Amino acid sequence: MSLEKAPDEHGLVPLSSAPRRLLRPVSRRAAIGAGILGVAAVGGLAGPLLPAAFAVDYPTWDDVQRARANESAKAAEIEKIKKLIQSLTDEVARTQAEAEKASDEFYVAQQEFFDAAQRAESLQEQADEQATKATEAADRAGQVAAQLYRNGGDDTSLELFFAGSAANADDLLERLGTMDKLLERNQAVYADAITARDSAQSLSDQAVVARDERDRLQQIAEEKMIAAQQAADAAQAALDEQTARRIELDAQLAALQDASAKTLADYQAGVEARRRAEEERKRREREEAERLAREAAAAGGGGGGGSSGGGGSSSSGWVRPNRGWRTSGYGPRTPVCSNGYCSNPFHYGVDLAAGCSSAIYAAHSGTVDYAGYNGGYGNYIRINHGGGIGTGYAHIRPGGIFVGYGQRVSAGQLIASEGNTGNSAGCHLHFETYVNGYPVNPISFMAARGISV
Repeated sequence: MSLEKAPDEHGLVPLSSAPRRLLRPVSRRAAIGAGILGVAAVGGLAGPLLPAAFAVDYPTWDDVQRARANESAKAAEIEKIKKLIQSLTDEVARTQAEAEKASDEFYVAQQEFFDAAQRAESLQEQADEQATKATEAADRAGQVAAQLYRNGGDDTSLELFFAGSAANADDLLERLGTMDKLLERNQAVYADAITARDSAQSLSDQAVVARDERDRLQQIAEEKMIAAQQAADAAQAALDEQTARRIELDAQLAALQDASAKTLADYQAGVEARRRAEEERKRREREEAERLAREAAAAGGGGGGGSSGGGGSSSSGWVRPNRGWRTSGYGPRTPVCSNGYCSNPFHYGVDLAAGCSSAIYAAHSGTVDYAGYNGGYGNYIRINHGGGIGTGYAHIRPGGIFVGYGQRVSAGQLIASEGNTGNSAGCHLHFETYVNGYPVNPISFMAARGISV
């Protein structure tokens, strides 16, 4: 597939190479504007709706203090807090289940689109090949007609000798078909040309149908991606709410159930200590991510497919997405079945293995248009670089996504760390490059930009 062809219309002319393009992805703004999934947003996805449990008034420490003075009030407050804790737990489970379902649907729709686009491209390539054969055969038949004229042909052969006026090979074949002497002396050449022409037309017609199906599936995949991102955001909001509220609710419940003389100030101090510990944990995670980035930057080098260097850049503004060795290339492959799944018979990216938790970088500057779980891809990031160009990063480790939807990133920025999520048999980065939404060979795509993967 040509990586740099300018997209144009699918005009199909018999006996000529049919131009082709891939449908530009349905923009999220356009999809939302059209009412897809009922999402309303300004400049991006709408934030997840707060679940009903979140609208409930949470008890204050004053409420707890008053309840401790009365047994019936204390029992009621204990029951209320227990229900709130359970509600938070249920909401996390519900939203996570919905997010998983949406991400699986996104993955299936995305792979169906990729497969349909591959079929359409293959049919068009076959049509182009047959069209070339038909043109060459028509030219040979024209040469025979010219030779007949030189050997003393009639007026018809004279006209055919000057058949450069024919609009195309199809026109030439029509003229040759009226020449009895040609049919007698070179029937095989003429028959080959007709067969190739008819085959080219048939394949072109099939390619049109295949492209229509591909475009339909692409729109579905984009809609599923919007739904999956929204579901992931809702699940994260529920988890964040639970994390923020549980510390205090657990302490309030303990204060109500504890018969000792421990003061509320003691429980509140415990809440503050747990919050500080959580902040410290997050700080350590950030520092670890920064350390990975510094180490990978120090390793330097743009390394080839077998290099262990990483992060190499070029004057094109593109960088190698990680320092791993190439363990699998792009294209057809024998499906491998393990861990309850079978790999796709066509590999739409390259696999780079640098080791679990190793750094993954944005291959070029752009905007994150997906960050979350994606079925068989596991944790996945997609970046829109503009101009119909995009990149994808799959199998990221749990907790290893360091950027969010809508975030602007620069080339070489640390965005994730390598993992083994989804349909994966070991830690690696599955890296994809997209032109108008469809995966193209990352090896040649990146090579054209001065980067070896």
